[in-house]
Amino acid sequence: MKYLLFSGCSIPQKENAYELSARKVSDKLGIELVDFKGANCCGFFLESVDHLSAQVLAARDLCLAEEAGLDIVTLCTGCFGHLTKTRNHLLEDDKLRDRVNKILKKGNREFKGSSNVKHFTQILLDEIGTEKIMETITRPLNNLKVVTHWGCHILKPSDQLHIDNPENPERLNSLIKLTKAEFVHYMEEKLCCGAPVLGVDEKLSLKILREKLASIQKVKADAIITICPFCHIHLDLNQLSIEETFSEIYEIPVLHYTQLLGLAQGFSPDELGAYENRTPVDDLLEKI
Repeated sequence: MKYLLFSGCSIPQKENAYELSARKVSDKLGIELVDFKGANCCGFFLESVDHLSAQVLAARDLCLAEEAGLDIVTLCTGCFGHLTKTRNHLLEDDKLRDRVNKILKKGNREFKGSSNVKHFTQILLDEIGTEKIMETITRPLNNLKVVTHWGCHILKPSDQLHIDNPENPERLNSLIKLTKAEFVHYMEEKLCCGAPVLGVDEKLSLKILREKLASIQKVKADAIITICPFCHIHLDLNQLSIEETFSEIYEIPVLHYTQLLGLAQGFSPDELGAYENRTPVDDLLEKI
Protein backbone atom coordinates (compact mmCIF):
# COMPACT_ATOMS: atom_id res chain seq x y z
CA MET A 1 0.00 0.00 0.00
CA LYS A 2 2.78 2.40 -0.95
CA TYR A 3 2.37 4.79 -3.87
CA LEU A 4 3.96 7.87 -5.39
CA LEU A 5 1.41 10.67 -5.01
CA PHE A 6 1.17 12.70 -8.22
CA SER A 7 -0.49 15.95 -7.20
CA GLY A 8 -0.55 17.56 -10.64
CA CYS A 9 -0.91 21.32 -11.19
CA SER A 10 -4.36 22.35 -9.90
CA ILE A 11 -4.19 20.71 -6.48
CA PRO A 12 -1.01 22.35 -5.10
CA GLN A 13 -2.08 25.76 -6.40
CA LYS A 14 -5.83 25.86 -5.76
CA GLU A 15 -7.09 22.65 -4.14
CA ASN A 16 -4.86 21.95 -1.15
CA ALA A 17 -7.81 20.58 0.82
CA TYR A 18 -8.05 17.67 -1.62
CA GLU A 19 -4.52 16.48 -0.90
CA LEU A 20 -4.81 17.24 2.81
CA SER A 21 -8.01 15.20 3.17
CA ALA A 22 -6.64 12.40 0.97
CA ARG A 23 -3.60 12.09 3.24
CA LYS A 24 -5.80 11.94 6.35
CA VAL A 25 -8.01 9.25 4.81
CA SER A 26 -4.95 7.33 3.63
CA ASP A 27 -3.42 7.29 7.11
CA LYS A 28 -6.64 5.86 8.48
CA LEU A 29 -6.68 3.12 5.81
CA GLY A 30 -3.00 2.22 5.90
CA ILE A 31 -2.09 3.73 2.54
CA GLU A 32 1.38 5.28 2.38
CA LEU A 33 1.59 8.23 0.02
CA VAL A 34 5.16 9.08 -0.95
CA ASP A 35 6.06 12.57 -2.16
CA PHE A 36 6.75 12.55 -5.91
CA LYS A 37 10.03 14.46 -6.10
CA GLY A 38 11.08 15.91 -9.44
CA ALA A 39 7.72 15.38 -11.15
CA ASN A 40 6.64 17.69 -13.96
CA CYS A 41 3.21 18.50 -15.40
CA CYS A 42 1.58 15.35 -16.77
CA GLY A 43 1.20 17.02 -20.18
CA PHE A 44 -2.59 16.88 -20.31
CA PHE A 45 -3.08 20.56 -21.16
CA LEU A 46 -0.52 20.34 -23.97
CA GLU A 47 -2.14 17.36 -25.69
CA SER A 48 -4.31 19.33 -28.10
CA VAL A 49 -1.42 21.60 -29.11
CA ASP A 50 1.66 19.36 -29.23
CA HIS A 51 0.97 15.63 -28.97
CA LEU A 52 4.61 14.53 -28.85
CA SER A 53 5.58 16.98 -26.11
CA ALA A 54 2.55 15.90 -24.08
CA GLN A 55 3.66 12.26 -24.42
CA VAL A 56 7.24 13.10 -23.41
CA LEU A 57 6.14 14.96 -20.28
CA ALA A 58 3.98 12.05 -19.16
CA ALA A 59 6.68 9.53 -20.05
CA ARG A 60 9.23 11.37 -17.92
CA ASP A 61 6.91 11.13 -14.89
CA LEU A 62 6.43 7.43 -15.59
CA CYS A 63 10.21 7.01 -15.75
CA LEU A 64 10.61 8.65 -12.34
CA ALA A 65 8.07 6.20 -10.91
CA GLU A 66 9.97 3.29 -12.47
CA GLU A 67 13.21 4.53 -10.91
CA ALA A 68 11.47 4.66 -7.53
CA GLY A 69 10.00 1.19 -8.04
CA LEU A 70 6.49 2.38 -7.23
CA ASP A 71 3.15 2.80 -8.95
CA ILE A 72 1.66 6.28 -9.31
CA VAL A 73 -1.58 7.31 -7.59
CA THR A 74 -3.31 10.50 -8.72
CA LEU A 75 -6.10 12.60 -7.24
CA CYS A 76 -6.68 14.52 -10.47
CA THR A 77 -8.78 12.66 -13.02
CA GLY A 78 -7.20 14.59 -15.91
CA CYS A 79 -3.72 13.54 -14.81
CA PHE A 80 -4.94 9.98 -14.31
CA GLY A 81 -6.43 9.81 -17.79
CA HIS A 82 -3.45 11.33 -19.58
CA LEU A 83 -0.79 9.31 -17.73
CA THR A 84 -2.78 6.11 -18.26
CA LYS A 85 -3.38 6.72 -21.96
CA THR A 86 0.25 7.69 -22.54
CA ARG A 87 1.48 4.54 -20.82
CA ASN A 88 -0.87 2.43 -22.93
CA HIS A 89 0.15 4.14 -26.17
CA LEU A 90 3.86 3.78 -25.45
CA LEU A 91 3.47 0.08 -24.69
CA GLU A 92 1.40 -0.52 -27.84
CA ASP A 93 3.24 1.69 -30.35
CA ASP A 94 6.89 0.74 -30.87
CA LYS A 95 7.60 3.70 -33.15
CA LEU A 96 6.14 6.21 -30.69
CA ARG A 97 8.03 4.61 -27.79
CA ASP A 98 11.32 4.79 -29.72
CA ARG A 99 10.69 8.41 -30.62
CA VAL A 100 9.85 9.37 -27.03
CA ASN A 101 12.77 7.42 -25.59
CA LYS A 102 15.14 9.15 -28.01
CA ILE A 103 14.12 12.45 -26.41
CA LEU A 104 14.20 11.05 -22.87
CA LYS A 105 17.70 9.71 -23.47
CA LYS A 106 18.97 13.29 -23.40
CA GLY A 107 18.08 13.24 -19.70
CA ASN A 108 19.47 9.72 -19.21
CA ARG A 109 16.02 8.17 -18.95
CA GLU A 110 14.11 5.43 -20.77
CA PHE A 111 10.45 4.47 -20.53
CA LYS A 112 10.00 0.74 -19.87
CA GLY A 113 6.42 0.50 -18.58
CA SER A 114 7.09 -1.21 -15.26
CA SER A 115 5.09 1.28 -13.14
CA ASN A 116 1.31 1.56 -13.34
CA VAL A 117 -1.03 4.50 -12.84
CA LYS A 118 -4.07 4.44 -10.57
CA HIS A 119 -6.62 6.98 -9.42
CA PHE A 120 -7.20 7.24 -5.68
CA THR A 121 -10.72 5.86 -6.07
CA GLN A 122 -9.25 2.72 -7.67
CA ILE A 123 -7.13 2.19 -4.57
CA LEU A 124 -10.22 2.49 -2.39
CA LEU A 125 -12.31 0.17 -4.55
CA ASP A 126 -9.76 -2.46 -5.58
CA GLU A 127 -6.97 -2.41 -3.00
CA ILE A 128 -8.70 -1.43 0.24
CA GLY A 129 -12.23 -2.67 -0.40
CA THR A 130 -15.57 -1.68 1.02
CA GLU A 131 -15.37 -3.85 4.15
CA LYS A 132 -12.15 -2.28 5.38
CA ILE A 133 -13.43 1.22 4.63
CA MET A 134 -16.63 0.46 6.56
CA GLU A 135 -14.52 -0.50 9.58
CA THR A 136 -13.14 3.05 9.72
CA ILE A 137 -16.54 4.78 9.71
CA THR A 138 -17.11 6.19 13.20
CA ARG A 139 -19.51 9.03 12.39
CA PRO A 140 -22.15 7.88 9.86
CA LEU A 141 -23.46 10.82 7.83
CA ASN A 142 -27.12 9.75 7.98
CA ASN A 143 -28.40 13.31 8.04
CA LEU A 144 -26.77 14.32 4.77
CA LYS A 145 -28.32 14.15 1.32
CA VAL A 146 -25.70 14.34 -1.43
CA VAL A 147 -25.32 14.18 -5.20
CA THR A 148 -22.21 13.42 -7.22
CA HIS A 149 -20.32 14.85 -10.12
CA TRP A 150 -17.67 12.30 -11.09
CA GLY A 151 -16.55 14.27 -14.15
CA CYS A 152 -15.57 13.09 -17.61
CA HIS A 153 -11.93 12.08 -17.36
CA ILE A 154 -12.34 9.36 -14.74
CA LEU A 155 -14.67 7.38 -17.03
CA LYS A 156 -13.84 8.28 -20.62
CA PRO A 157 -12.47 7.19 -23.03
CA SER A 158 -13.92 3.93 -21.77
CA ASP A 159 -11.69 1.80 -24.00
CA GLN A 160 -8.67 3.11 -22.07
CA LEU A 161 -10.06 3.70 -18.57
CA HIS A 162 -11.83 0.84 -16.88
CA ILE A 163 -12.77 2.11 -13.44
CA ASP A 164 -16.52 1.92 -13.94
CA ASN A 165 -19.37 1.88 -16.45
CA PRO A 166 -19.31 5.41 -17.98
CA GLU A 167 -23.09 5.40 -18.42
CA ASN A 168 -23.92 4.02 -15.00
CA PRO A 169 -21.00 4.37 -12.53
CA GLU A 170 -22.33 2.21 -9.73
CA ARG A 171 -18.90 1.33 -8.29
CA LEU A 172 -18.13 4.98 -7.74
CA ASN A 173 -21.58 5.58 -6.31
CA SER A 174 -20.94 2.80 -3.80
CA LEU A 175 -18.17 4.92 -2.26
CA ILE A 176 -20.77 7.51 -1.31
CA LYS A 177 -23.01 4.92 0.29
CA LEU A 178 -20.19 3.75 2.56
CA THR A 179 -20.41 7.05 4.45
CA LYS A 180 -24.13 6.41 5.09
CA ALA A 181 -25.03 9.73 3.47
CA GLU A 182 -28.21 9.56 1.40
CA PHE A 183 -27.25 9.38 -2.27
CA VAL A 184 -29.71 10.86 -4.77
CA HIS A 185 -29.75 11.16 -8.55
CA TYR A 186 -30.53 14.35 -10.48
CA MET A 187 -31.42 15.10 -14.10
CA GLU A 188 -28.07 16.56 -15.29
CA GLU A 189 -25.95 14.06 -13.33
CA LYS A 190 -23.97 12.92 -16.39
CA LEU A 191 -23.64 16.38 -17.91
CA CYS A 192 -20.15 17.89 -18.08
CA CYS A 193 -19.67 20.65 -15.51
CA GLY A 194 -18.61 23.08 -18.26
CA ALA A 195 -15.09 23.71 -16.98
CA PRO A 196 -13.26 22.51 -20.15
CA VAL A 197 -14.79 25.28 -22.28
CA LEU A 198 -14.33 28.06 -19.71
CA GLY A 199 -11.27 29.50 -21.45
CA VAL A 200 -12.97 29.42 -24.87
CA ASP A 201 -16.58 30.36 -24.18
CA GLU A 202 -17.24 31.62 -20.66
CA LYS A 203 -20.96 32.19 -21.27
CA LEU A 204 -21.46 28.59 -22.44
CA SER A 205 -19.41 27.24 -19.54
CA LEU A 206 -21.50 29.13 -16.98
CA LYS A 207 -24.73 28.14 -18.75
CA ILE A 208 -23.83 24.45 -18.41
CA LEU A 209 -22.92 24.93 -14.76
CA ARG A 210 -26.15 26.82 -14.08
CA GLU A 211 -28.21 23.96 -15.53
CA LYS A 212 -26.47 21.47 -13.25
CA LEU A 213 -26.89 23.65 -10.17
CA ALA A 214 -30.59 24.22 -10.87
CA SER A 215 -31.13 20.47 -11.25
CA ILE A 216 -29.22 19.75 -8.04
CA GLN A 217 -31.19 22.39 -6.17
CA LYS A 218 -34.44 20.71 -7.20
CA VAL A 219 -33.51 17.48 -5.37
CA LYS A 220 -32.58 19.55 -2.27
CA ALA A 221 -29.08 18.15 -1.92
CA ASP A 222 -26.94 19.24 1.01
CA ALA A 223 -23.72 18.89 -0.98
CA ILE A 224 -22.13 18.01 -4.30
CA ILE A 225 -19.35 15.40 -4.12
CA THR A 226 -16.46 15.47 -6.61
CA ILE A 227 -13.21 13.61 -7.27
CA CYS A 228 -11.79 15.97 -9.91
CA PRO A 229 -10.01 19.13 -8.70
CA PHE A 230 -10.81 21.04 -11.89
CA CYS A 231 -14.51 20.18 -11.63
CA HIS A 232 -14.40 21.14 -7.96
CA ILE A 233 -12.96 24.56 -8.76
CA HIS A 234 -15.69 25.19 -11.34
CA LEU A 235 -18.60 23.93 -9.24
CA ASP A 236 -17.38 25.61 -6.06
CA LEU A 237 -15.74 28.88 -7.11
CA ASN A 238 -17.82 29.65 -10.20
CA GLN A 239 -21.03 28.85 -8.36
CA LEU A 240 -20.45 32.28 -6.81
CA SER A 241 -20.13 33.77 -10.31
CA ILE A 242 -23.45 32.19 -11.32
CA GLU A 243 -25.17 33.66 -8.27
CA GLU A 244 -23.78 37.13 -9.00
CA THR A 245 -24.40 37.02 -12.76
CA PHE A 246 -27.98 35.78 -12.63
CA SER A 247 -29.01 37.15 -9.19
CA GLU A 248 -29.77 33.61 -8.03
CA ILE A 249 -28.94 31.84 -4.79
CA TYR A 250 -27.71 28.25 -4.70
CA GLU A 251 -25.21 27.98 -1.82
CA ILE A 252 -24.65 24.27 -2.42
CA PRO A 253 -21.40 23.14 -0.73
CA VAL A 254 -18.99 21.19 -2.92
CA LEU A 255 -16.88 18.57 -1.12
CA HIS A 256 -14.04 16.42 -2.35
CA TYR A 257 -14.97 12.78 -1.79
CA THR A 258 -11.99 12.49 0.55
CA GLN A 259 -13.52 15.24 2.71
CA LEU A 260 -16.84 13.39 2.87
CA LEU A 261 -15.13 10.12 3.78
CA GLY A 262 -12.89 11.88 6.28
CA LEU A 263 -15.91 13.41 8.05
CA ALA A 264 -17.45 9.93 8.29
CA GLN A 265 -14.17 8.66 9.72
CA GLY A 266 -14.35 11.20 12.52
CA PHE A 267 -11.90 13.85 11.34
CA SER A 268 -12.73 17.48 12.11
CA PRO A 269 -13.61 19.88 9.27
CA ASP A 270 -10.37 21.79 9.84
CA GLU A 271 -8.33 18.59 9.60
CA LEU A 272 -9.88 18.06 6.17
CA GLY A 273 -9.34 21.62 4.95
CA ALA A 274 -13.00 22.66 4.98
CA TYR A 275 -11.85 26.24 5.54
CA GLU A 276 -10.69 26.25 1.90
CA ASN A 277 -14.13 25.57 0.44
CA ARG A 278 -15.45 28.70 -1.27
CA THR A 279 -19.16 27.91 -0.98
CA PRO A 280 -20.07 28.06 2.75
CA VAL A 281 -20.21 24.65 4.48
CA ASP A 282 -21.51 25.81 7.89
CA ASP A 283 -25.09 24.58 7.40
CA LEU A 284 -23.85 21.24 6.11
CA LEU A 285 -21.54 20.74 9.08
CA GLU A 286 -24.35 21.53 11.53
CA LYS A 287 -26.28 18.55 10.16
CA ILE A 288 -23.46 16.10 10.91
